[in-house]
Amino acid sequence: MGETMKGLHRTARCAEFTKEDIGKEVTVMGWVQKSRNKGGLIFTDVRDRSGILQVVFEEEKCGKEVFEKAATLRSEYCVAVVGLLRSRGTDANEKIATGAIEVEAKQLRILSESAVPPFQIEDEINTREELRLQYRYLDLRRSPLQRNIMLRHKLCIAVRNYMDEQGFLEIETPTFIKSTPEGARDYLVPSRVHQGEFYALPQSPQLLKQLLMCSGFDRYFQLARCYRDEDLRADRQPEFTQIDMELSFADVDDVIAVNEGLIKRIWKEVLGVDIQTPIERMTWQVAMDKYGSDKPDLRFDLPITDISDVVKDCGFSVFADTVKDGGFVRAIRVPGEGHMPRKKIDALVEVAKYYGGKGLAYLCVNCADDGSHKCSFAKFMKEEELEAIIKACGAEKGDLIVIAADKFTRVCQVMGQVRLELGRSLDLIDKNAWRFLWVTEFPLLEWSDEEGRFMAMHHPFTMPMEEDWQYIDSDPGRVRAKAYDIVLNGTELGGGSVRIHRADIQKKMLEVLGFTPEMAQSQFGFLLEAFKYGVPPHAGLAYGLDRVAMWMAGAESIRDVMAFPKVKDASDLMMGAPSVVDEKQLRDLAIKVDHDAINKKDI
Repeated sequence: MGETMKGLHRTARCAEFTKEDIGKEVTVMGWVQKSRNKGGLIFTDVRDRSGILQVVFEEEKCGKEVFEKAATLRSEYCVAVVGLLRSRGTDANEKIATGAIEVEAKQLRILSESAVPPFQIEDEINTREELRLQYRYLDLRRSPLQRNIMLRHKLCIAVRNYMDEQGFLEIETPTFIKSTPEGARDYLVPSRVHQGEFYALPQSPQLLKQLLMCSGFDRYFQLARCYRDEDLRADRQPEFTQIDMELSFADVDDVIAVNEGLIKRIWKEVLGVDIQTPIERMTWQVAMDKYGSDKPDLRFDLPITDISDVVKDCGFSVFADTVKDGGFVRAIRVPGEGHMPRKKIDALVEVAKYYGGKGLAYLCVNCADDGSHKCSFAKFMKEEELEAIIKACGAEKGDLIVIAADKFTRVCQVMGQVRLELGRSLDLIDKNAWRFLWVTEFPLLEWSDEEGRFMAMHHPFTMPMEEDWQYIDSDPGRVRAKAYDIVLNGTELGGGSVRIHRADIQKKMLEVLGFTPEMAQSQFGFLLEAFKYGVPPHAGLAYGLDRVAMWMAGAESIRDVMAFPKVKDASDLMMGAPSVVDEKQLRDLAIKVDHDAINKKDI
């Protein structure tokens, strides 16, 4: 049985005491990190979210009863200690903030005892993540995770303060909404009152924030909870948080200006880092051509060069035929790496194949023993054709050139990933850099072989570039969007666009995406109705707050900046969710579970 706190009030958190408090009587509360019995002395480290403070029990000063009680302390006991704060003198521990002070204990209350924890509550542990997530409340006692959660809190406060200063109103939008097709699968919630009908959990507040613009709230923001039923990875969770915003009477430059101010503010307030603005901008086309990615990592160089025109008539059919079929041949010059071991080059080839490429050609400039080129395709090309490639790449003696040939999307993906692998393996990436980038002018539409039609690259409410709208019927893939992403170190932090505010453009956009008038009315009738009543031009952006926090904390996964995350199959190991519910609940909802179908799926 634990004792009560009656009559005791915590003076401060453990690591909030300083040398200025020496000589004061203090009350400390927290968890036992460890306790060491040295005979007539017991040294106990007490921990809370602020850090650790050493408590000393001396039998002569605290009395036999308190000393014997202290001898029973074990890891993770929750305790309250009253004592005198004193200097540790020459016994100071410089590794912790309170290493120069300690508490000379007079009273001890064991508020609650603890079973032996399933793993040590220490900064660095090798415990399986599944076990740590099962006991997440214990894992969260570790200071690395506590620091991450506290950083996330500071981030949220900084966002709210900045947005308020910029005239934004924080407005909550509903969690139960209408299911609309937005890309990922919806999480559905059955209605008891309207049996056979379902609410959806919002994948984002997109339509609702557009309606807020129709309502005259010209600057909205929200730390919005969002839900997507999709396959997970390191930076995905089924439920996540967005820093969501929308502005009326705004165009691309207005949104970018507000958000550059936001980025500058939060990096300064949370990390003490000065981010230089304005942030570089790059069109989607340039990003794909030069870096093979719509979220390029600019912490290192190694640009991609298009050599299609150089090799379109060469003797190597792989290159020439690709260009003839409408594809591209692209190369990366790697300075000074012409003598890269064949094993490493083969590893690059495997990267290319993993991302769908047929392989990777290479050329080592003047790296053979006789001073000639070492080249995987030399026998198919004339000397002047090789020299033309070298010249086009700006390569010099001792350089390595790697080359891929394929359709646009595939060659971009392959060379983009090969570039990243070169950056990692050659240690070219500056781990301390913060390289922000705006990627702009995305395509409005992208062709889906699976669907056999054009799909919205962002969403169906993105405004096209005015000068491109003329091609919407004749060449839809040519139409660019007023869309933009904010990228950091090769990761998309957020994205947004100017929205369609004209009913005629919105109607045509839905038509191009394959919606019949009846389908459009069924799915988006409430929005189309609102668009009849004087819609202001508006634009917005949403960040993945978890992803921003992950980068700021230097964490490897967004799970490390979320209090209670799910695992890869979207289950909660701590609570045991999702779980079976009783039949009465299902009957109330007019739902019957098809166990035969589930069993067949499991097989």
